[in-house]
Amino acid sequence: MTKTANINIRIEPEVKQEAKDLFGSFGISVTDAINIFLRSSIMEGDFPFNIKHLRYNAETLADIQKARHIIFG
Repeated sequence: MTKTANINIRIEPEVKQEAKDLFGSFGISVTDAINIFLRSSIMEGDFPFNIKHLRYNAETLADIQKARHIIFG
């Protein structure tokens, strides 16, 4: 029998349920999806997808701030 190790993570309950629903639609569990992510990361030697940090100019940042103020008060 293959030995396994446990990883405990903290996530919002809604995120957990959405992930469970999403991966379930592919016929895999969240655990399977995490294993796929980890193995792909190891094979790539990096994240298995591009990570982009969005940078906004001052005008866009001001508009975002205005929108947040309208939404949240």
